[in-house]
Amino acid sequence: MQGRLPGAAIATAAAEAAKVTATPVQLLAAASVSVTLAASIMVWPLVGTILLLLVEVGFLAIVAWRLLTVIVSLRHRAEPVSAPPSPSPLPRYSIVVALYDEAAILPHLVERLANLDYPSELMDGYLALEAHDQETIDAARALTLPDWLHVLVVPPGAPTTKPRALNHALSVARGEFLTVYDAEDDPDPLQLREAAARFAAEDGELVCLQAPLRIRRLHKGRDTSPFLDRQFAAEYAALFEITLPAMARMGLPFPLGGTSNHFRVSALRAMGGWDAWNVTEDADLGFRIWRRGWRLGVLSRPTYETPPGDLVHWLPQRTRWLKGYMQTLLVHTRSTSGMGWKGWCAIALTLGAGLASAGLHALSVAWFGAFLLMTLMTRHLLATPWLGMGVLLCGAAAAILTTAIGARRAGTTFRPWDMLTAPLYWSLLSLAFAHAFVRLIAEPHRWDKTAHRPDVAREETAQFLEPLVVDAGRAAA
Repeated sequence: MQGRLPGAAIATAAAEAAKVTATPVQLLAAASVSVTLAASIMVWPLVGTILLLLVEVGFLAIVAWRLLTVIVSLRHRAEPVSAPPSPSPLPRYSIVVALYDEAAILPHLVERLANLDYPSELMDGYLALEAHDQETIDAARALTLPDWLHVLVVPPGAPTTKPRALNHALSVARGEFLTVYDAEDDPDPLQLREAAARFAAEDGELVCLQAPLRIRRLHKGRDTSPFLDRQFAAEYAALFEITLPAMARMGLPFPLGGTSNHFRVSALRAMGGWDAWNVTEDADLGFRIWRRGWRLGVLSRPTYETPPGDLVHWLPQRTRWLKGYMQTLLVHTRSTSGMGWKGWCAIALTLGAGLASAGLHALSVAWFGAFLLMTLMTRHLLATPWLGMGVLLCGAAAAILTTAIGARRAGTTFRPWDMLTAPLYWSLLSLAFAHAFVRLIAEPHRWDKTAHRPDVAREETAQFLEPLVVDAGRAAA
């Protein structure tokens, strides 16, 4: 792959990539385009019509892309029922979990990590804890940990984000490969073996493998929301069961999930680790791997996670995700080096399309609802912009089709009623988009933490049901 950035340049750029939200050139370009378009539309209304037509064509392209990913992913169905053949000898594996304010869920996390089917003498794991989070530190030190799992206190510093904690753990990790898990994760016990086998079977250009994340909740609690839980699970299924496997098969880069990504440690260190200033460091890293000339792939053995819960917990999680997408898009549009046409297509169809869709969902649903309401009130069909209506309906149909197929593959519930109410969930994404845009300007590097509680029977969780501290994200929700 020609024109990719050298390793030293990437390591240097990674350190402070998202520390600057937008460069003066980007701000000037955005202002110039906005003023020019606004003035042109006011003087020549035809410009507005042409602009609307281009937007509609763009969304038709997204519809075609969704259908393509479904077709391609049908050819990428690898679901092993037994342990994959492992390389001999097995490589050393590092496991890192960055935790903050997770004392309640820590015993369950340790139990799940202990269930991983991998030789303990070849594992070194780190619970990366913030120095000021004394409650979680005390809880971790009070537990009986496996011999290979260690408590690692991250020195004080800025920013206090997950990627900074991961970078500290990377500096001491002794494995040839490394994976990242989150506090609520329940990984398939054979996931490390599958990753080790895939890395051994591929050349050194494959430096990252993403395991599918599947959302499930075993027990209902005080903060659950059946509607949000099902829609959130289906949204993840579309991404991890359809989109990412298809992109991997097509040899395209993609934004990683925040957990269960497996790396070659040598490559990760050559890139300078994660961008500590980016609140979706995973999405950013996927495209930095591509710029370096390396490849990404996917695994079949999943990691199970719990959904955020009700709106108070869901909105900060989605806000952080969309704000991080904005950061990542700004970072990777500062330079053309190493991207190529495949890279630009991938970033436009993932980050760009995701942000555009989130921003327009509520407006589209409101427009369609107003059209139906006015038609019913006047009792005759109003003048209809058929192209716009067609684009809207095709987009909704493609999204629901992709989600339904992904949900079936992931074993997630997505019934006809869920399909009918999906536009309401999409409208909430517009709320998160607006919130993310404001927060990108006001607090670009603030980490809106998702609260986690043990997914066990209700009577077992009574001791963990103290009121949550209301931070900026949850206060806005």
